[in-house]
Amino acid sequence: MELVLLRHGQSAWNLENRFTGWVDVDLSEAGRREALRAGSLLKEGGFVFDVAYTSRLKRAIRTLWITLDALDQMWLPVHKDWRLNERHYGALQGLNKAEAVKAHGEETVLAWRRSFSTPPPALAADSAMNPARDARYTDVDPARLPLTESLKECCERVVPFWEQELLPAMREGQRLIITAHGNSLRALVKHLDGMDEKSIAKLNIPTGFPLVYSFDAAMRPTGRRYLGDENEVRAAIEGVAHQTKGV
Repeated sequence: MELVLLRHGQSAWNLENRFTGWVDVDLSEAGRREALRAGSLLKEGGFVFDVAYTSRLKRAIRTLWITLDALDQMWLPVHKDWRLNERHYGALQGLNKAEAVKAHGEETVLAWRRSFSTPPPALAADSAMNPARDARYTDVDPARLPLTESLKECCERVVPFWEQELLPAMREGQRLIITAHGNSLRALVKHLDGMDEKSIAKLNIPTGFPLVYSFDAAMRPTGRRYLGDENEVRAAIEGVAHQTKGV
């Protein structure tokens, strides 16, 4: 059994090197091409799916649309769940990452980005970006909607979703593709691979390259691999790691 995880293609704010979080930013033109490439790689690999999961943010949803179109599998049932959303970046949302380093210092911003349990400064409750004011979350208890999140808190919503919905579907034999975000996917990878806090801080997931997990009969992960040119994948991973460098 295999599971495909796909970080959405480059968004307009990825291009501008901004913290995005739950702000509903669309794909850039490069991001659309990355999604098409992902679909082509999956088609070349002979992947066929039974169901698709994505977040409620358009950059992940559109990535899934383009990918499934390239696979000629747009008929698949698609489940959109807020628990697959990106980590909420609180008051950092919209700020350029390099400029945030200049304002707050590299060590502080690195802790906000990469430490396991340190959240960024929270949004004010009356902020227009408060998800409790967003129509797409009217079915969610407002007490569960964050104003900021650490990766630990992101894990606390992603891992139960895996255990309660995704893993049972796979145990029933369903072949899944999940399009989500850098941190929601890091949360899932941490759980699947049993990574410690130090190791997950160093993990970077590139946009638009399918990450394929293999499982044994007992649904234990036995390995993971990226589809695509090895050098291109490595360069994309390095690009994520250096997002707070420079102006």
